[in-house]
Amino acid sequence: MRSAPSYDNADLRRLDVAHHLPPQQDWALQKNSGGSRIIVKGEDSTIWDAEGNAILDAMAGLWCVQVGYGRREMAEAAFAQMSELPFYNSFFRTAAPPTIALASRIAGLLGGSLQHVFFNNSGSEAVDTLVRTARYYWQARGEPQRSVIIGRKNGYHGSTIGGVSMGGMVSMHNQGGPWVPDHEHVMQPYSFEEQRPDEDEDMFAERAARAIEDKLLEVGPERVAMIFGEPVQGAGGVIIPPRGYWSRVEEIARKYGVLLGCDEVICGYGRLGEWFGFQHFGVKPDLVSMAKGLSSGYLPISATAMADHVVETIREANAPFVHGYTYSGHPTSAAVALANIDIIEREGLVDRTKNDTGPYLAKALQSLADHPLVGEVRSLGLLGAIEIVSEKGTSSRFGNKPGLAGAMIRDACIERGLMLRAVKDTLVMSPPLVITHDEIDRIAMIVRESLDACEPALREAGVTSL
Repeated sequence: MRSAPSYDNADLRRLDVAHHLPPQQDWALQKNSGGSRIIVKGEDSTIWDAEGNAILDAMAGLWCVQVGYGRREMAEAAFAQMSELPFYNSFFRTAAPPTIALASRIAGLLGGSLQHVFFNNSGSEAVDTLVRTARYYWQARGEPQRSVIIGRKNGYHGSTIGGVSMGGMVSMHNQGGPWVPDHEHVMQPYSFEEQRPDEDEDMFAERAARAIEDKLLEVGPERVAMIFGEPVQGAGGVIIPPRGYWSRVEEIARKYGVLLGCDEVICGYGRLGEWFGFQHFGVKPDLVSMAKGLSSGYLPISATAMADHVVETIREANAPFVHGYTYSGHPTSAAVALANIDIIEREGLVDRTKNDTGPYLAKALQSLADHPLVGEVRSLGLLGAIEIVSEKGTSSRFGNKPGLAGAMIRDACIERGLMLRAVKDTLVMSPPLVITHDEIDRIAMIVRESLDACEPALREAGVTSL
């Protein structure tokens, strides 16, 4: 094991406050707390901060470090490509070997008609490309009025203006609008909070899917370009849809002749025990966005995959697709992504997630279900969630501020050496695909210790249930 490098933590935190504006954070809180926690090293599933604290990273960075930290093969791939050709653009009918090789590799993993790949740099960009492609496809078919995209509440599709518009995050919609028009959002398939007492799983799946059809009919099928969503909603709280939901959504898309798009930014590259989430649910999308696990976060790269019929329609328009980025298909990022896929395949991480560590995580989370603060545990592959409630057997939350209990328990976990995330009062996790059984046991142990530690404070501080 490599030793953690030495850093002046106090100086770095001072500079962090003075100059660094972190994403998705309260900048006043950053300043008032004296700066960010400084992370200096990572190896396998563990990270270290500048004070030397080892932290088991149950979030894989940000849902992305599939192969774990510190993989020398990834650094060697970057060095070799940088030495040969660090960068060249793809604008002038030019392309680099690793870019072409990666497109071919992704097409093989996707299978079916999804044989065409457009490269971007982030998940947000991949989604923007997907939306532009969907709308341009209908323009090329002579139906430019088909511009409406139907998504779900609490769907997360990035932080660009396009991504926020596509997503259904209320907190994001409350800042920086107005947003891109022609985006509609319907109920999420969130059984813990939205399934009625008189509904079984199949009935709830039908109602959630029917909400999409109802919205489509309200808007007018002739105006709808695409139905779009994450196979499992990640940042919305690891919302695992009920049985039959996605097949019903696909049926609706085909019935009305609209495109079906899947956002695989979180679910892709083995996270659910298949290469892509849509493969787990048995559907065949027309457009797919992907990022994060594509390179395990080692370098920025994302992709938008398109089905044969989409690309052929655009080609027949006989006009350039006037869209792209300076770093689309960046050779070094592509080389690192190829090395990442090599590792996932060589070490059998997709199959391991499906048949070993995924079921083991499910069992570990189930061991927490008896805790008085736990309303539900759920997982699929190496995505997991724990619902925090004030009263067992209900979905009641603590206090008048959503997220109070979740943040308290999350912070207690971090203090004990476990990094996970709180989405309001849902604890969510997405560990590296290389996580071990012992590390999963440690996740469950620290979460239970943190629940035990926080319960008296939540109940005795006068925090009442809603």
